[in-house]
Amino acid sequence: MLAYSYGISQQMIFSFVTTFRFSRYRNLSQVRASDKGLFVTTPDSWFVKIVSTLFLRPNSLDRRFLDYFHERLTPYHVLEVVKRLKNPILGFKFFQFTRERLCMSHSFWTYNMLLRSLCQAGFHNSAKLLYDSMRSDGQLPDSRLLGFLVSSFALADRFDVSKELLAEAHCNGVQVNVIVYNNFLNILIKHNKLDDAICLFRELMRLHSFLETFTFNILIRGLCTAGQVDEAFELLSHMRSFGCSPDIVTYNTLLHGLCRTDQVDTARDLLKEVCLKCQFSPNVVSYTTVISGYCRLSKMKEASSLFDEMVRSGIKPNVFTFSVLVDGFVKGGDMASALGMHKKMLFHGCPPNVVTLTSLIDGYCRVGWVNHGLDLWHEMNARNIPANLYTFSVLISALCKSNRLQEARELLRLLKQSDIVPQAFVYNPVLDGYCKSGKIDEANAIVAEMEEKCKPDKLTFTILIIGHCMKGRMPEAIGLFYRMLEVGCTPDDITIRTLSSCLLKAGMPGEAARISETLYQSQGTVMKKLYHQSVNADE
Repeated sequence: MLAYSYGISQQMIFSFVTTFRFSRYRNLSQVRASDKGLFVTTPDSWFVKIVSTLFLRPNSLDRRFLDYFHERLTPYHVLEVVKRLKNPILGFKFFQFTRERLCMSHSFWTYNMLLRSLCQAGFHNSAKLLYDSMRSDGQLPDSRLLGFLVSSFALADRFDVSKELLAEAHCNGVQVNVIVYNNFLNILIKHNKLDDAICLFRELMRLHSFLETFTFNILIRGLCTAGQVDEAFELLSHMRSFGCSPDIVTYNTLLHGLCRTDQVDTARDLLKEVCLKCQFSPNVVSYTTVISGYCRLSKMKEASSLFDEMVRSGIKPNVFTFSVLVDGFVKGGDMASALGMHKKMLFHGCPPNVVTLTSLIDGYCRVGWVNHGLDLWHEMNARNIPANLYTFSVLISALCKSNRLQEARELLRLLKQSDIVPQAFVYNPVLDGYCKSGKIDEANAIVAEMEEKCKPDKLTFTILIIGHCMKGRMPEAIGLFYRMLEVGCTPDDITIRTLSSCLLKAGMPGEAARISETLYQSQGTVMKKLYHQSVNADE
């Protein structure tokens, strides 16, 4: 009965569709596009709805409907059906249905919309099949679609397809916008594919007409990031021969590359050269980059001198400039200069951020003024400057060194209540403090709290194993050791020596042998040798 009713329904639909006069439909759906008598046919919403509904019920598509669609369905209808389906995979299947069952060709706009939606949804294999169909139909992507596809496939780690698209465009004489190449170069650099970026750039140099300063800057940045600063300067020397002039971004990138490789004096010389020879002046990024380089090498005299030169030249330092100087003085043990720089910061109307204040807290803690660090912490809270993970880490570590474990644990509770994602290194000083004071149960409780937010690391296991061994709690120490291996943490010499010594003293040679065999199987002969060395040393 149900099949009979379904058959009648199908016949009614077909009858209704076929009795709809195509001449009237065409009159209703034609719209004048210009005064020259050109018309653009837009699909009727009723017809599109019927087609969409029947496609979603494939059992309804018998020969009669196929014949009717073959006669009436146009590329414009296909585009509207694809839009109506609102699903890239369904749209692609409808495209395949019309292409394979109805032998239809499709408009550029159908290909454009489907390719974009498939790529955006991550269906790059289907997008590649669709692109192949587009090319077999004799259609080429325009510059915008080509740029989108090249970037999308590259971001999906399908660099082979991106290269293929560009090579095909070049062979077909398609004018590729330089932005397409720039975006592709950027993605290659960000994915650490410098060699591929260099090959593409050489091809652009051969074509000559596709180069601009921004293109050079991308590759210079990639070379500097990889530590190939000499090659970056060589590229700089070629810029003018291609009609490109270096800009402030070019020089800032080179300054950063020199400082990354500890060539800070050379960076300062380049900074002077920019001041004397270029049509533009260095900016705050230029000076801050070199100042940061000196601070990283603990050359605070040179950093301070360059800071003064910067201010005299009329360039206003920003929060990053002050932060690197404060941090540099702190790490150099000069808390007085760090506080003096903080005062200058306020004088210049530059409010400190969490990085600056965390450095000052670290400075107080380094010289033993933990309470001053806590005062600054409370000041941060009062001024609604949210702490970061390293603010917590600095204070917790300092409190533990001062044996103020309860206060450190309170900070851990505050960290747990915040939106900050913690890491094991913040918990380890507290665990170490409790284990060394013999409070193993408290340490275990902290580990349980820790594992709600993050995973223990190698040092966490080492602290706990040694702590349990020192208290003679060998079964727990052994369990921690096996768990350490399970999660992929390699025990170090101290851990193995401590565990082996305590096992032998506890009269558990059989367990010691089992651990030795486990180490051999999981870590190889190197760990076995290390273990036997530790046992022999203890004997």
